[in-house]
Amino acid sequence: MTAATTAPVRDEDDDRAPESGDPFDQDRLPTPPGATGTLLRSLLAPMRGRVAVTALLLLLQQAAVQAGPLLVAYAIDRAVPAFRGDDNGPLTAVAVGYLLCAVAAGALQYAFVTASARVSQDVLLDLRGRIFRHAQELSVDFHERYTSGRLISRSTTDVESLRELLEEGLQELVMVILSAVYISVLLLWLDLGLGAVAVASFVPLYLLVRSYRRRAARVYRKRSTAIAAVIVKFVETMNGIRPVRAFRREAANDADFAVLNRRHERTNGDALLEMARYVVGSRVTANTTVALIVLWGAYRVADGSLELGVLAAAVLYLRRLYDPIDRLGMFLNSYQSAAASLEKIAGLLAQTPSVPEPASPRELPERRSGLPGREVVFDDVRFAYRTGGEVLPRFDLTLPAGQTVAVVGSTGAGKSTLAKLLARFYDPTDGRVLLDGVDLRDLPGRGLRREVVMVTQEAFLFSGTVAENIALGRPDATRAEIEQAAKEIGAHDFIAALPDGYDTDVRKRGGRISAGQRQLVSFARALLADPAVLILDEATSSLDVPGERAVQRAMATVLKGRTAVVIAHRLSTVEIADRVLVMERGRIVEDGSPSELIDRTGRFADLHRAWRDSLA
Repeated sequence: MTAATTAPVRDEDDDRAPESGDPFDQDRLPTPPGATGTLLRSLLAPMRGRVAVTALLLLLQQAAVQAGPLLVAYAIDRAVPAFRGDDNGPLTAVAVGYLLCAVAAGALQYAFVTASARVSQDVLLDLRGRIFRHAQELSVDFHERYTSGRLISRSTTDVESLRELLEEGLQELVMVILSAVYISVLLLWLDLGLGAVAVASFVPLYLLVRSYRRRAARVYRKRSTAIAAVIVKFVETMNGIRPVRAFRREAANDADFAVLNRRHERTNGDALLEMARYVVGSRVTANTTVALIVLWGAYRVADGSLELGVLAAAVLYLRRLYDPIDRLGMFLNSYQSAAASLEKIAGLLAQTPSVPEPASPRELPERRSGLPGREVVFDDVRFAYRTGGEVLPRFDLTLPAGQTVAVVGSTGAGKSTLAKLLARFYDPTDGRVLLDGVDLRDLPGRGLRREVVMVTQEAFLFSGTVAENIALGRPDATRAEIEQAAKEIGAHDFIAALPDGYDTDVRKRGGRISAGQRQLVSFARALLADPAVLILDEATSSLDVPGERAVQRAMATVLKGRTAVVIAHRLSTVEIADRVLVMERGRIVEDGSPSELIDRTGRFADLHRAWRDSLA
């Protein structure tokens, strides 16, 4: 696989078929029917009272705004003639009323914008939190299929689309709908004929809106996916910048990114084209309707069947009715983008962990006195990935409490899969994995993580201090306990030599310290967590000889008395094991102590002989 491509990284023991290389296909998660509406209702449900107050403010604001043309009609037909007859009371009343309506409309608009902004921000706060929490709860197999770039797109780009809808578009929609209702009722009340023509114009406008929504929905789904593909490519390239530079992938990645970028550009262009079609159609309909009403109204004013003030008010109302048509188009633009984004977020939140919490959790018995480890049993276990390909045929295995077991074998033999079953990153397809007689599926997640800890080859460190990274295994640990764990592992001296000692920020992925030092910190973390079962997955494969020796000394400390499974490529790691399992094609083909297997003529003896020859 080339460096920094958009394809998901596969584990060395992962026999699943690779997913489609098309980032558009990878971006789609199935969204159950009704999930989008259910999500939206659940977000708004805690704010029903505040939403009702916000709606009331908008109703009152629109009532104040729409009173203006009625006052104009009264002024033309009643107040001005009275004023010419030396009665200035009606005209003064109109002026005062107009001023009060303007002040009330402004004050209510301010209150509405403030209230709606608070509601929208709380909705977005809740939604981002849900995405983050749910992404952490989803199982490892989901994260191996669905890249971090797509999760970032869900919580940034898609949430931003919803923000634009809630803060700008939704207000426009409600105002347009309320204006249409208010104005239609007032026009029908002022003059039934003029009002009927205005209401009839809603039919072609409705057809335009429905057509636009149908076409734009398809466009914005593609647009949202295109944005996600661009983000994924960017994030993965930057995360893999070292292999990109090492293998001179800059030009190839640039070409790949240009393809995704052009696809994004095309989907944006399609969205603008659909918007332009809608705006042109709506303006033609609005202008034609206004022209017809003005001509007919002028004719009726001329023959005396319609008052001039009523015609003036009707024209003002029509302008207020049709002027927001373009803004309605902008809302539909925001709506389609937000609807596509909400659909993707709902699809993500609808995903259920493949490793669920137990319905009726059980507690483990107390550890036996003097033994920090627990017995592990693989009972008639078989495992196959969902995409097909059996990795582990049926097998049985017992690991006594306190025993250190090294697992060796060629790439793809199933070593890491065995470890992931024990860590319950996956559940067996058939059979059970037992810890002191209790099925791992019956243990609550917190309880399991206290008992079983996995130290990976990567030795991932988070941005923050060395002390914070060690305390990850037990956040309530004191500074003295943290330093004691580091001393027992042999990490104290190098930590104390750092610029700020234990308070030194290790920066992104622990880049401030070496690979061997990161591994020692991860061992200190595991020792502080005090698990009953410890899994070491290729813990020394990326280290030089001095670093490997330091880590092996640390391993001897952290493994003492615990049940341990050590996945090893380097046979020097096997020397600390009580027992060795040799795996081939998911089966255990040899089982014994290191010395016993070396004396035989099997696979491990061949591996050991080749390793000794390489040292010579």
